[in-house]
Amino acid sequence: MAFVEVRGLVKAYRSPAGRLDVLRGLDLDIERGEAVMVIGRSGSGKTTLLRCINFLEEPTAGSVQVDGLRVEAQPLGNRSRHHREEIRQIRMRAGMLFQEFNLFPHMTVLQNCVEAPVRVAGVPHEEAVARAETFLAKVGLSDKRDEHPARLSGGQKQRAAIARALCMEPKVLMFDEPTSALDQELIGDVLKVMEELAHEGTTMIVVTHEMHFAREAADRVIFMEEGQIVENGPPGQVLDNPRDPRTRQFLKRFLDTMSGTMPGWAD
Repeated sequence: MAFVEVRGLVKAYRSPAGRLDVLRGLDLDIERGEAVMVIGRSGSGKTTLLRCINFLEEPTAGSVQVDGLRVEAQPLGNRSRHHREEIRQIRMRAGMLFQEFNLFPHMTVLQNCVEAPVRVAGVPHEEAVARAETFLAKVGLSDKRDEHPARLSGGQKQRAAIARALCMEPKVLMFDEPTSALDQELIGDVLKVMEELAHEGTTMIVVTHEMHFAREAADRVIFMEEGQIVENGPPGQVLDNPRDPRTRQFLKRFLDTMSGTMPGWAD
């Protein structure tokens, strides 16, 4: 059994035009300690995949397993108490970081990091503070522990969000375009922290358009198209010698964007 195992994942929405399938029976295995980068066009289902793994979105069908805990999809109207507890447990295993940092603005950085371990996981306050101080040092923010988010740069906010996620000691960390809201000069500090986590063996799933980062930090790169995985392999193979023509087309257009010939393409 893989450390993270996704089977037959379907996510569909109802619209006036009919049913819209965002994920189409997707299967994915991730081993403990793997760093997997997910690339693809906007609308290909990348973010929805992450949100379904920790049930921020209830899948229409399929199952998700993280570190031995398997949760089957259930219709939203039929969430039993047992299913809600399963979701709570899988969210403790699968931490997620967003494009926007979602820090509590009325709390200091330290308080942001301590809140969930104490209130959700039942960690004693002193232990939670010690844990927070450890992870704030890891992301280079020990000197900002008593600041409020409004006094931080975008890069510092994202690093604080990473520390906050680490304080829950999740089994897998999921990042949804973690640098897309940052100015170019702030991206490097965040990617450096993420790369260190990857090299330390943190299990990670990262939706990203930072191809250099994917090449340096990933064990595998996945290319998604229309709710399915169409390419899955080592970074050198997927990024330099893709087998699927859709991957080749995406990478060509992405590189054209980076050279300025197709502004607005970047996902």
